[in-house]
Parts: sequence; C-alpha cells; structure tokens
Amino acid sequence: MIGKPPTKGRIIVFGILFWYPLAGVTFQFLHYLIGLRRLGYDPYYVEDSGRLVYNPWRGEITGDAEPNIACISPILRAHGFADRWAFRGNYPDGKCYGLTPNQLAQLYQDADAFLNITGAQEIREEHLACPRRVYVETDPVASQIQVAQGDSQMIATLAAHDCHFSFGENLGCEDCGVPVTRFRWQPTRQPVVLDLWEHEPDRTGSSYTTIATWKNKGRDFIYQGETYYWSKDREFRKIIDLPSRRGSVFEIALNGDEAAHTLLRDHGWKVVNAHEISAGMNRYRTYIQNSRGEFTVAKDQNVRLASGWFSDRSACYLASGRPVITQDTGFGKILPTGRGLFRFKTIDDILSAFDRIETDYDSHCREAREIAAEYFAAERVIANLLDRAGLS
Repeated sequence: MIGKPPTKGRIIVFGILFWYPLAGVTFQFLHYLIGLRRLGYDPYYVEDSGRLVYNPWRGEITGDAEPNIACISPILRAHGFADRWAFRGNYPDGKCYGLTPNQLAQLYQDADAFLNITGAQEIREEHLACPRRVYVETDPVASQIQVAQGDSQMIATLAAHDCHFSFGENLGCEDCGVPVTRFRWQPTRQPVVLDLWEHEPDRTGSSYTTIATWKNKGRDFIYQGETYYWSKDREFRKIIDLPSRRGSVFEIALNGDEAAHTLLRDHGWKVVNAHEISAGMNRYRTYIQNSRGEFTVAKDQNVRLASGWFSDRSACYLASGRPVITQDTGFGKILPTGRGLFRFKTIDDILSAFDRIETDYDSHCREAREIAAEYFAAERVIANLLDRAGLS
C-alpha cells in the first residue's frame, strides 16, 4: 500500500511543518527529509497531533489547517515527497490530509523508526508500534529542568522514546549548568542540505542581519532560585548601542512588536518585517544569502547555562558562505571559531570579530562555507545520529 520497503528502512519524521508554516521551519524539516533519502532511507513526514495550528496570515491559533496544508504540501511535492506525508488534526473536527487514516495506521506498523524532531509529537498507543523511537530536541534547557524538578508529564513524554538527542551539545559537561538527570542526552545539531544553499558570493550585501522573535513568553524557568529566560530581548538590550560603535549596518527581521521596533531604530538598527521575509522559502533564503553576514544573540537560558546550543538559522548562513557572529553558549568547544564563525561574550568581542571579518571578507566567507560542509552537512549529521540510535 505504502510501497516496497527500502533497503535501509522506512523512517517517520514527526515535526511542526504544518503547525508553523514559515520558511525557517520548512527548511529545518526538509533538511532531515532530504538527508534521510540521500542516505538510502525512505522518509515520511507526519503531524498527528492534538495541537491546533498557527495561521500566520491571520495571526491566530485555529483548528482549520487547510491554509497551512495549501502552503506546505506543494513544497513537499516539489522535493519528491508528494505521497509521503500526512497531517491529522487529532482534535474535535480535525481532518486528515495526505495519507488516509488507514494508510497512516499502516505506516506506524511498517516504519522502522520515528524521529520526533522538536519533541512536538505527543506519543499515543498507535505510535508505539514503531520499534525505534528517537527524541530530537532542538531547544535544550526546558525539558532538562522539568525532569530535574519532577515534572511527571515531561518524564512520561521522554520515557516513551528509546534514545534522546539534543542541540545542546554541551549538556553534561562540567561548565554546563543545565541539570542532566534520569535520561542520557546525546549531542546532535541541525543537518543542512548544502546544495539548497549553494550561492555565488555577492559582495554587494551591506547589512549584517538576523531573523528573530524579540520576546518569547511561557517558557521561562526558575531553577535553584534563579529565573532563566527563553527570550532574546534581554540579550539584545545589552548590546543595543552596537550600531553607534561601527559604521556597518545592523538589521533585524522582527515580528510586529512596535515598541521593540522603535527602540531598535532609535539606537541605529534597521528593522524589517520578519513575517514578510519568512512567508516564502525563496525570499527567506535570498535574504540570508544577500546579507553580508549574520549578527545575532542567543536566548538567556542557553547563554547563562552554557548549553552548547547553536542556531539552525545560523547554520544556513554558514552554508550560504556568510560569516556568523553569535553569542557564546559553549558551542566553541564543538565548532571551530575565529574564522568564518565567531562567538562573543562582550561588545568588545563583537567589535573585534567585525574588524577581522572586514579585513579579509572573502576568506571568512569561504571559511563559513567550509564549516558548514564539515560540521552541518545533512548526510554526515543524520548518519551520525542514526548510528548512535542503533539504526544504521
């Protein structure tokens, strides 16, 4: 019904493509799907959740997934996954798209494993038919603190999986303040399909850019008497005067927080609309590729607790041959820095990084692409993860 079993096996990728149909998320999951296929697996993309979807065109949470399906399904078709996806709203009046309910049930029986990317798919009895269940966390800290504090729901969620991976590549190390209890977290990072980001260097880009949400709510945690924030606004405020220190243009693609827009512009930042840039894959990719580089910060949680997290978006800048300057989270122990990629703790670190890039820009562009090829190439990252998950 679903097709002849492939040589290496059938793997389901669970995720948030339809739930949040913007370009950064779309690329994140395409990288997994294409990477798996190139390694000889037969990947399927599935969302089968009780979570309502986000409609970015109306800015609302809704049970009507049809606009999201209309946005994402042509992209999956264009990349060869036309008959290898399913969305089922497991909520009142939720519908099933792509695979039929019967085909989806059969897929759960036939699949060799699933990768629960972002951990967004809640695990139900039918999902347990998959013999190998892999949790891939893209945002560390929250789950580890919840487990340490005895959160029964998070513990049950993680326990439904056989192995656990995290973009927090410094978890468990001496200098990392994230509590690691009960579960063994293995390091991984965002895979990137390099040829999707192949780009002839453009020397006309004048702005160091990033795409960000100013303030996130709902995932701050108190741990050992301290509050750790899941937001970037606090970190941007620390270096708000940066544009006055250099003549380069600093630009942030930001969602509609008008007070934040005003604050940033008053301090010399250029601000553009993030939704407009993220609404289409080509526009999102072109925005990154036409930037001079990326300058960005990390969330407070990852900075203070030194999780080792690194942004999937920053990996795309590197793959486009664009130098990256980003806030230190401990990733410098894993990724090479000082050529093409720079980490900072202070504003003086930032200024030094800019000066080094601008002194030899072309060389840093080449180094950025070489870092992407060595450390983020989808085939390497995914093969390594599957090997440690017992699936190679």
